[in-house]
Amino acid sequence: MKALLSLLFLAPLAPLHAADAQAKTKTEPPKAPAPFVYDGNPERRKYALPVEPDENVAYGPHRMQVIYFWRAKSDHPTPLLVYIHGGGWQGGDRSVVRSMLLPALEAGISVASVEYRTIKDSTADGVLPPVKGPMLDCARALQFCRSKAGEWNLDKTRVALSGGSAGACTSLWLAFHDDLADPSSTDPVARESTRVLCAAVSGAQTTLDPHQMRAWTPNSKYGSHAFGISWDATKKTSSFQEFYDARERLLPWIKEYSPYELVTRGDPPVGLFYSTPPNLGQEEKDPTHTANFGVKLKEHCDANQVPCELVYPGAPDVHHATDIDYIKTHLRPDLK
Repeated sequence: MKALLSLLFLAPLAPLHAADAQAKTKTEPPKAPAPFVYDGNPERRKYALPVEPDENVAYGPHRMQVIYFWRAKSDHPTPLLVYIHGGGWQGGDRSVVRSMLLPALEAGISVASVEYRTIKDSTADGVLPPVKGPMLDCARALQFCRSKAGEWNLDKTRVALSGGSAGACTSLWLAFHDDLADPSSTDPVARESTRVLCAAVSGAQTTLDPHQMRAWTPNSKYGSHAFGISWDATKKTSSFQEFYDARERLLPWIKEYSPYELVTRGDPPVGLFYSTPPNLGQEEKDPTHTANFGVKLKEHCDANQVPCELVYPGAPDVHHATDIDYIKTHLRPDLK
């Protein structure tokens, strides 16, 4: 009898609960997807790739020292584009190569997209200055690709660099740097050259000298983390001001890791691409990616007779509308 009474009391409640649930479903808006947060896993892609890589290989022991490689179809050794992603050496990932990937492959250019240690990783590894970690990682990745020339059907004499923001800065650093090859090394990868045919980059920071940055763009705020400087709450000054004030102490490192400092006659041609016109000496909405960087590097390249094309909306003497156009002209001149 008690069981029967329980059923009689509970039976009317079931439809009410169902109705409540249905009403709740109708009135509650769908939850927005959680924003992407890079967690240090090099296999977690921020962007979908239009085609899966042919190779996903390590070029070093650290979990971040990995490369995606796509092989262009050809009966002859192909040129190679090495892409270095941006993200302030603190984030980003190698899937950002997606916009250049298909145009390069269709032009018969193989592509390698590099992951590398972040500033945080380098600091944990005791690397000084921290920017040395990602920069030397990318140099090693370039050498590794060359060491695979036979297996990957590559022409080691036709290699170009590209990247955005911090990846652009690293690309320019490599393009202007003396060859890092060590011919006497017992490591065959270390014996490979780091010199390239050209570089085409977007939104590049062309200097890591805070005095130059502030002179070119007064509201500059980038670069302190590259040298291990962070905001000091006790001093109540910005990290960039700390960087600026420490410039003389940091000058040996600046001269070693700032692309501007390394430009010399005989360096490969570079293409500098920016999304807004320069406004030299004035504050910028995006001081980290301003074309002011490009104007001053071009002046320096011109003085050293290094070919440099500067592209921004309304720029004069533009021969290549995009970075991939620049790459194709230099790596595949036969396609003209």
